[in-house]
Amino acid sequence: MNIYPKKLLPGDEVRVIAPAKSFKSFFPEEKRTHAIQKLEALDLKVSFGKYVNEVDEFESTTVEHRLEDLHDAFSNKNVKAILTVLGGSTSNQLLKFIDYKLIRSNPKILCGLSDITALANAIYCKTGLVTYSGPHFTLFGADKAVEYTINYFKKCLFSEDAFEVMPSETFCDKRWDAEEIKNEGYWTVNQGEVQGTILGGNLLTFKYLQGTDFAPDLTDSILFLEDNDKENFRAFENQLQSLINQPDFIKIRGIIIGRFQKGSGMTKDLLTKIVRTKRELDNIPVAANIDFGHTTPTITFPIGGEVELVVTEISQRINIAKH
Repeated sequence: MNIYPKKLLPGDEVRVIAPAKSFKSFFPEEKRTHAIQKLEALDLKVSFGKYVNEVDEFESTTVEHRLEDLHDAFSNKNVKAILTVLGGSTSNQLLKFIDYKLIRSNPKILCGLSDITALANAIYCKTGLVTYSGPHFTLFGADKAVEYTINYFKKCLFSEDAFEVMPSETFCDKRWDAEEIKNEGYWTVNQGEVQGTILGGNLLTFKYLQGTDFAPDLTDSILFLEDNDKENFRAFENQLQSLINQPDFIKIRGIIIGRFQKGSGMTKDLLTKIVRTKRELDNIPVAANIDFGHTTPTITFPIGGEVELVVTEISQRINIAKH
């Protein structure tokens, strides 16, 4: 049975931890201050894990120190939500050592994206706690396209109400870009109408869980998938095929794909060809170019929550029904 953490209230404390990358020089003190101010404007108190500034040659810190900050954030009764500093490539190092009983006994919001996909889906798999793919703490320090991000952060984490995901008006291809690009809206790839349980996040990182005890059951799921521009359209196709080859993939109900960065080389025509040449996807609705992933702004969505997806030739509707 799923556990939904309590929503945020005015005055709640949010703890910032670094289960993947720590703070680095690219995120100077003034940006950190700006991010704190954005969260304080939501009437939240911001605190930091003990080791968020500890950085080694892997742009992270030891497994032991990252676990200590994670466990302390979940056990501290004053902390109501946990935000990650950034993504990276190391959060899956923690999975075998996490105290899942502690987390199950102290359910609270965990929010992050990219590499945090491994942590968020593993915690949901092991405890039933609904986690959240949404902005890192550092994204609150962005200057452009941040209001949309904050709006959907509030819709998902401050309220119980269902909400529809609408396209942003503009976006930035990279998180710190000054240029805002007009958003062309959602892409219809395959038509259909379904509802199901949300799983996924970053496709490459989600794939790391395959064949482990930390991979959630795909039955009746709608997968939210995205990749950054380090993974071009050919890599995306290979990763998608790897997911399709999993024994329980046949039980999924739909796919929602985040916006690709320009460097990936992905286009609507290429993505449509990728999907249409995989017979396993013939009867599965697929919508794409949604506001999540490695561009900004980004929505916040619940891993383990419920979504309704309607895709027609000319329209797409994504309704986060339970979060």
